Amino acid sequence: MQPEELENKFVAVLNKKIPIGSLMNALGHMAAGLVGSYPNIPKMRFDSYFDQNGNDHKSISDHPFIILSADNSNQLRMLRQSLTESGVHIVDFTSTMTVGSYAEQKERTKNTPEEQLEYYGICMFGKNNIINPLTKKFSLWR
Repeated sequence: MQPEELENKFVAVLNKKIPIGSLMNALGHMAAGLVGSYPNIPKMRFDSYFDQNGNDHKSISDHPFIILSADNSNQLRMLRQSLTESGVHIVDFTSTMTVGSYAEQKERTKNTPEEQLEYYGICMFGKNNIINPLTKKFSLWR
């Protein structure tokens, strides 16, 4: 039996200038936020995987999750704009969302003009035919 061709995917594009520990924190926040804010979670196709012993490995998506790298924050800023204009569901993470309490982070973000935000990454879920052309210039994370 051939698996069906999936038309959607998850993609994260991460700023390679940011230390890896900070990026992993940002990726966790973005992935959780992406699922938490998506209006049709069943479309993301989360399912349980069972091993031979019957252990349940819960809530793994059938869709691929691709990790790409961006050279800098400005590339992510431009990608964010293109994704937004294309109607792709996104969550981003910036440097204002680190250090201090969540209240301090929200206030810092609120008081920073968008053009001054340093993007750590963008996480998205959507149709391959929309996402692929917008992310084709980014390389796989290494």
